[in-house]
Amino acid sequence: MKKYGKSGAGPLCLLLAACLLLSGIEGSAATKDELEQSIKEKENAISQAQEQKDQIQANISNIQAMVDDLENTKDDLQAYVEQLDGNLAQVQSRIDELKALIEEKEAEIEETKLELEEAVAQEEAQYEAMKVRIRYSYEQGAQNYLELLLTADSFGELLNRMGYIEQMNTYDQEQLAIYVKNKELVEACKAALEEEQSVLEQAKAEVEEEEAGLETLIAEKEAQITSYQSDINNKEAAIAEYEADIAEQNATIAALEAAAEAERKQLEELNKPQATYDGGMFQMPLASYKRISDEYGYRIHPTLGVKKFHNGVDFAANSGTPIMAAYGGTVTGAGYNSSMGNYVMINHGDGLYTIYMHASALYVSSGQTVSKGETIAAVGSTGRSTGPHLHFSVRLNGDYVNPWNYLR
Repeated sequence: MKKYGKSGAGPLCLLLAACLLLSGIEGSAATKDELEQSIKEKENAISQAQEQKDQIQANISNIQAMVDDLENTKDDLQAYVEQLDGNLAQVQSRIDELKALIEEKEAEIEETKLELEEAVAQEEAQYEAMKVRIRYSYEQGAQNYLELLLTADSFGELLNRMGYIEQMNTYDQEQLAIYVKNKELVEACKAALEEEQSVLEQAKAEVEEEEAGLETLIAEKEAQITSYQSDINNKEAAIAEYEADIAEQNATIAALEAAAEAERKQLEELNKPQATYDGGMFQMPLASYKRISDEYGYRIHPTLGVKKFHNGVDFAANSGTPIMAAYGGTVTGAGYNSSMGNYVMINHGDGLYTIYMHASALYVSSGQTVSKGETIAAVGSTGRSTGPHLHFSVRLNGDYVNPWNYLR
């Protein structure tokens, strides 16, 4: 039997070398407790994803019930429009929630993919390290450990060597436990990724269904307004109602302008700075649009069949298309009107205003300062509208003017 003295503890050196090798490979590895925490977080993520799928299913808008309920108000066009706009707002809000969920899930999926890649890489590194350790143990065998103990020169050295062997055994058990937990984390990441992907796909499918429902309601509205206004028996009443709507619009806008003017005078009296228009050109209020569906000026009304003044430019666009401030200014009004639908009115100074009508959603409020190009609303078909579009108007000193004078 080969003797090992103080100057040549061969097996001990090999044990320590193996430990150092494993420590180098495992140095960046998570602890067992950290892995258990990560597994628990993934299990919670899976549970949350399952709840989200159930919630998506439970919150599907009942479009047919909305359409059926509208039958009760068809004889009163204003009440019908207001009720249907409430339905449109409900469905649009649902679409916005789903789109926010889609963004959230896409971010979570990317994060889970990275965690899965890290867990797989760590699992492979641990596996290779354990193979090195097992190979060493197989090559040295139990006899080598016994020889290590029997060749100790003193009782103290014997105890030290017994301690090293115990540490190695403990280390092996810890690394095995970590390896097992890491495999569990890999599986948990895969399961979480699958559930998150499932939520994403369900949310995307639901957005399509809700958008189809939105189009159904808009088509119902278009059909009803067109039918009402084109019915020869309703012609005089429809024309009178249209004129009353325009008068209501003008009254609302005039009141907002009067309030803005009163504020301007107050600032003037206090020698405080006031908004002024610097003469710059406006930008288009929509980044993209299908076509101009109605121009500014006098034209034959499409359903009433009589000559009427159209006080703005209509840009046909898909529901939800961002509406941007054509120029910087202060929001004078942001609200709902049965004729204008959801609208925004911006004061640019010196009596110049822009108005944006029929929005599906508003993103600004009265008193807010906005910059040129800032998103202020989304295209819709609220109010007296027969399809998704933006009605864009410009007013100067209390009168409507041609928007193209500022857009070109």
